Amino acid sequence: MSSVNQACCTLKPVQVEYEPKGTYEEIGGLKTYVTGSKESKRAIIGMFDIFGFWPQTLQGADLLAEATKSLVVFPNFFRDNNWPIDGFPPRDEDEAKRFGEWLETIGEFGARLKDLQNTVDALKGEGFEKFGLYGTCWGAKAAVQASGANTQFSGLVQLHPAFVNVEDAKKLTIPVAFFPSRDEPKEDVDAFWAAVQANSSIASKSQFKYYTNMHHGWAAARADLKDEDNYFAFQDVYTRVAEFFNDVLA
Repeated sequence: MSSVNQACCTLKPVQVEYEPKGTYEEIGGLKTYVTGSKESKRAIIGMFDIFGFWPQTLQGADLLAEATKSLVVFPNFFRDNNWPIDGFPPRDEDEAKRFGEWLETIGEFGARLKDLQNTVDALKGEGFEKFGLYGTCWGAKAAVQASGANTQFSGLVQLHPAFVNVEDAKKLTIPVAFFPSRDEPKEDVDAFWAAVQANSSIASKSQFKYYTNMHHGWAAARADLKDEDNYFAFQDVYTRVAEFFNDVLA
């Protein structure tokens, strides 16, 4: 049986109405959503979109924890100062200005990557040895910046990433599973994936699927699991993510 089928067999069905299975604990100084096996030596860290903790995002984490038999954690990078979901895209110039200020402070990548390092250090202290990293939207852009030279991660997953840039792809030193939506510019998507394929050290283990029938956010806070197409795309992408992590964290 292939690794794809193994992941499919172990990924539980997606639920439309969902109650997260994990708990909240402090890790590395941050409130963190924790799900999965603490007996594992493998940990997968999630970086969410600008909206923070949402049931759809946490269901994805729970599905991954079960399918990979790993610990999956989502640190509260924004310290509950998430951007409101009804405020994006910004509705007027004032809101657009405030969103720009939010990105430069609460959503500033450099500070949040320090939080990420604190999380890794804390998990190492608990005995975890291998690490995967995945992000949605804002989190995918943050995560790719932690996946270059001297990274401590073994694999990166990007789900409908924000600010797709070929220069990020050129700096990758670990395999990537790249799953953009129809709302990511095709020119940027194609250039990013071409750069990954040109890197012989990561190309063979990397994955790509362009979800051209899905909106940006379909695998996180803006997932509409009552919509049949979104439901099956959500199931499909987390199956692929589980397969990827089972491979790179083996």
